[in-house]
Amino acid sequence: MLGLKLPTDPRWADIAEKNIEEILVDHAYCEQKAASTAISLIVSFPEYSDLVNAMTALAREEMGHFKMVHDRLLNMGFKMGWDRKDEYVIQLLKFFPKGGSRSTQLVHRLLIAGLIEARSCERFRLLSEELENKDLAKFYRDLMISEANHYTMFLKFARQYGEDRKVVDQKWEDLLEFEAKIMKDLGTKESIHG
Repeated sequence: MLGLKLPTDPRWADIAEKNIEEILVDHAYCEQKAASTAISLIVSFPEYSDLVNAMTALAREEMGHFKMVHDRLLNMGFKMGWDRKDEYVIQLLKFFPKGGSRSTQLVHRLLIAGLIEARSCERFRLLSEELENKDLAKFYRDLMISEANHYTMFLKFARQYGEDRKVVDQKWEDLLEFEAKIMKDLGTKESIHG
């Protein structure tokens, strides 16, 4: 369903389980960044009313997820900790060239956001299936469903605002291939995408 070209190595779930505090801290920041992305799209493209409405709802939802993860951290006796660079996102952002028309820039941002959501969804599925802590596993199962909805929403908007559906779909396929190459070097760190 997600279209990812390279699945996460299942051993990543074991790394995550052994470093759950680090995973939760990184996850909290991922939710915060997702809300920031939604707000940034509103600021950058205010003329697209349906996008603005969807991103307003998304920003609220992502901050709600942030609070849920933060509360879970505190309830487990952990502290928030500092944000770290997300090497996965840094690499993804290199794929599309800078510049181009506003609609091209929007499509590129939507495709990248969609792919980040798709990979997060896949990672949450792994956590929901592999974590021994059943309460935490259920937590990630519930979040996985939200991430899947976000992924499809971003892809739908990219196709809606792109000037040519075939071009958008080709960019999506090319981005998926690029992401698979990135993922070959990731999956060994205690972070959501790393």
